[in-house]
Amino acid sequence: MPLLEVDNIDLFYGDVQVVFDLCLNIEEGEVVSIIGGNGAGKSTLLKAISGLLQPASGTIVFDGTKIHDLPPESIVNHGIIHVPEGRRLFSLMNIKDNLIVGAYNPRARKIQDETLRNVYSLLPRLEEREAQLAMTLSGGEQQMVAIGRGLMGVPRILMLDEPSLGLAPVLIKDIFNTVRRIADQGTTVLMVEQDVNHSLNLSDRGYVLEHGRIAMEGTARELLGDPHIKNAYLGI
Repeated sequence: MPLLEVDNIDLFYGDVQVVFDLCLNIEEGEVVSIIGGNGAGKSTLLKAISGLLQPASGTIVFDGTKIHDLPPESIVNHGIIHVPEGRRLFSLMNIKDNLIVGAYNPRARKIQDETLRNVYSLLPRLEEREAQLAMTLSGGEQQMVAIGRGLMGVPRILMLDEPSLGLAPVLIKDIFNTVRRIADQGTTVLMVEQDVNHSLNLSDRGYVLEHGRIAMEGTARELLGDPHIKNAYLGI
């Protein structure tokens, strides 16, 4: 049984349907990318999985439990952690306090100190500057804090929404290297990303979302070699 199974969901904003009859599944330990252009429904899908948006139809099952009608805090308690687009840190709080906020669920709070040590070992720059206010950090540093905050929730699956958005190329490489280390520690990763080359090279599998529908799916290698992907997303 997949760790996460999305089955035939339809998603609306008001009267406007943005996702149509979408199905995907993720096995434990995988890194899976969802790629597609602006407005394809990628971020909307993550919001549905994390409980911020309820499907009009279809089901979402996590580790054998239906979660599509649960509130977001219950979904977090199950181990699904969503790092949203735009980082959304508490700008007047320091790095350490921003991280600790991520351990608010009961499961994570019990091992908060141990998890913080792990986050600092993964992202040592955050420990060096833990007293620095979030508003004074660069975009890349803020993204590292956002990812670290997600890890403080002790995710079984970590969902990243556009982690490289707005970052310089050298920082993008750092972000993807960090995601690779997280995956190597055993955390399942679901990533929405417009940097198709980086995200697929990091992933086991991928889904292509176009106009709210799954247009293609396959291994990362298959998608990187596909002529449509090369033309539409890699500019080749």
